[in-house]
This record gives sequence, structure tokens and C-alpha cells, in this order.
Amino acid sequence: MKQNDLLDRTFYFGVNVLKFLRTLPKESEYNIIKYQLGKSATSVGANYEESQAASSQADFKNKVRISLKEARETNYWLRVIMELSESKSEELEKLIKESVELKNILGAIIIKLNN
Repeated sequence: MKQNDLLDRTFYFGVNVLKFLRTLPKESEYNIIKYQLGKSATSVGANYEESQAASSQADFKNKVRISLKEARETNYWLRVIMELSESKSEELEKLIKESVELKNILGAIIIKLNN
């Protein structure tokens, strides 16, 4: 995978999560989840985007590490929604799968940088 592919992938992941948030119920318990999920999902791509202009390898690694943390948080909130949902959502399942894949990719980048 080329880095530009990952830039696109993290960007569209954030956009797709924001679109998904529009479909969630209006009940109050979802308000915090929507806010937190919107922040973390868009932060994955924003921090990876920032990593591309890093001033050093340490700066690059730090930005990728932040992206990984945000991907982990995003995965958490998506799983919370899955547990709250009364019906299966194909879109939600796709987002969870993508969050896991992004976690794995970002984690692999960090591991490679540590070697």
C-alpha cells in the first residue's frame, strides 16, 4: 500500500463515519457517542495527514501513534453503537472492519519504525 492510498483511506473513513452518524437515533445517550466518534474518526486521517509533513522521524512516528490511538477509540465507539443497536447495520459492520484494518496498518507502521 502506498502512503497516498492510506491518506485517502483515512480521509474517507472519517467522512463515512460522519455520514453514518447522521443515521443514528436522536436519543440522548447517542449524543455523547456521536460527538466522541466524530472527533476520533476524523482525527485518524487528520493526524496521518499531519505526519506527511513531519519535521523528523520522531515527529512522524508520534503523529502515526496518535492516529493509531484515535483509530482504537473510533473502533471502541463503533462497537458501543453495535451493542446498543437493535438491528444489524451493514454500514456499521463495514466501518468496524475498516477501523480494525486501519489499526493494524498504523500499528504495523509503528512497529516497522521501531526496528
